[in-house]
Amino acid sequence: MLLSACVPSVVPRSPAEIAAAQNAADLSNRGQFDQSAQAYLALAAQTPSRVDHYKLLAAEAYREENALDRAAPLVTGIQRDRLSDDEPVRLDLLRAEIALRQRDPATALRLTTQPDLSVPANLRPRLLILRADALAGTGDLWGAARTRVEMDDVLHGADREQNRDQTLTLLTKLGAQPLKQRAAAMQQGDRMLPWVNEALGRLGVTVAQAQPNLEQAVGTLVPGSGASVREGYKMPAHVALLLPNSDGLAAAGAAIREGFFAAYFQSSDTHAPRATVRVYDSGGNAASAVKAYNQAVADGAQMVIGPLARPEVMAVLGQPSLPVPVLALNHSDNKTLPAGTASEFALMPEDEGAQAADHMIERGLHNTYVLISGDDFAKRAAAAFKAELEAKGGQITGTAQLPASGVNYGDAVNALNAGNAGTDAGIFISMRAEQARLLLPQLRIVRINLPVFGTSHIYGGSDNATADRDLEGVEFCGAPWLFDAQTGLPGYHDIAAQLPAAHGGTAQLFAFGMDAWNLVPYLDWLHNHPGSYLPGATGQLTVDTFGHVKRVLTWLKFQDGVARPSNASLQMDSTPDGPAPASSASAPAGTTPMPATQPNGG
Repeated sequence: MLLSACVPSVVPRSPAEIAAAQNAADLSNRGQFDQSAQAYLALAAQTPSRVDHYKLLAAEAYREENALDRAAPLVTGIQRDRLSDDEPVRLDLLRAEIALRQRDPATALRLTTQPDLSVPANLRPRLLILRADALAGTGDLWGAARTRVEMDDVLHGADREQNRDQTLTLLTKLGAQPLKQRAAAMQQGDRMLPWVNEALGRLGVTVAQAQPNLEQAVGTLVPGSGASVREGYKMPAHVALLLPNSDGLAAAGAAIREGFFAAYFQSSDTHAPRATVRVYDSGGNAASAVKAYNQAVADGAQMVIGPLARPEVMAVLGQPSLPVPVLALNHSDNKTLPAGTASEFALMPEDEGAQAADHMIERGLHNTYVLISGDDFAKRAAAAFKAELEAKGGQITGTAQLPASGVNYGDAVNALNAGNAGTDAGIFISMRAEQARLLLPQLRIVRINLPVFGTSHIYGGSDNATADRDLEGVEFCGAPWLFDAQTGLPGYHDIAAQLPAAHGGTAQLFAFGMDAWNLVPYLDWLHNHPGSYLPGATGQLTVDTFGHVKRVLTWLKFQDGVARPSNASLQMDSTPDGPAPASSASAPAGTTPMPATQPNGG
């Protein structure tokens, strides 16, 4: 009898109470929150058996009105043990929100970290947001950031973008040195590691890169009776390609566009559904690129590929909203993340520098001499190389930059002091072929015979056995398709014989364009399935947490003056073969060829 006295009796609702409650709910649904709260308070006064229930609804209506000061006294008088279903959790969240408004984060933290608190899925984002704000209010910036990362998977659209920005803001407030210490102590699979690295990048720190985990190629045949659908394949009906046709960028845009459509027409061999493609001139500047994007959306595009130049990319991705997903063909300024409907794909020298460091460590070479040109790509590759090497336990023994003019590199070579090098030493170079052909003989003259590793820039874009004999033995990372090291794609030499843009200085941009098309049907799958990858022309392609397309390159070695895949190269997997879902394919619009010239280094 004593126990039963503590339990509120369940009194059936009268027709008048039901009608009044429905009226209060309707007022709330129409945005008349103050009137709704008054109606609920009237019900609370008239219905003692459900007074706490109606007071909670009234307080929540005041919250919607952004009048937490009016909700606070109501919440104080509510008895939690007289609530049912999810009402106790809703009360706790409301009390936590009021505590934060009253600058009492400690109380809010206690309310949002109760043990054994069972939170319905629809309330979990709100709980995590309040917990993160409470942690930040008590000075635990790291805990607040971790909580916001936990939220990342349950948010979408603008809410997710805002949460990501707030997460990185919290991490950057910790400062570079504490973040570097945390990163050094983390395991490779730690979910916080990409966020810490992104925050360090915002602080101007070059960090070691987490190399993609290649588990399963996209396009696996889905099992089943007579199945012809390939896993992850989702082709939009209409695609827009935004590339500049201005004087300074026209040649690079032309090479990418030719590669894009070479892959487009080759994909018809699988009988897979293909989008119709329309090409737009992005103009080479911010205003023109935004205009081209908006026109593509108005014309019915369901995905936009491009633009190319960094100012164009920053302008398009910086719009308040992106109604159509974007695969930008460059990175922005690294100070902002791509929007939730955007990805970024670029030929980044940082990727090559980091993978060169990993390759040398795998070879047992922990002491490295660095020789680079004065070009921007070389400096960026060297910075990434240094960060990756040191993160893996290696060290830079000496560094020199070759002069832009002249052919005598004696001072730079002597500065290496490589004569005392041990068996675990090697040389990393980042420069174009012309400089490398001058450098390597000068290293041999002074009897520096250490193994040499370089970036893709050392390859001129086509075989030149006579000139490249000076590069004998040098290993470098490169785009696998250029060396017929990626099956499932049209043969490189066949394409290069027909299209000038596919060889020489624009060969990598041509391959880049091929990958831009081949990513289209698999981009969503790569976003949502870590470990999946697309065997591409420029490398094995994955998508990271932040929508950046990452490349795992193959390793080549000059033998008899010709670059050939080395024994240490990544084992290449075939792209899907056999039939895919049959569909009619419309011819693309706007494919007039344009002359090719030197590539943009990203």
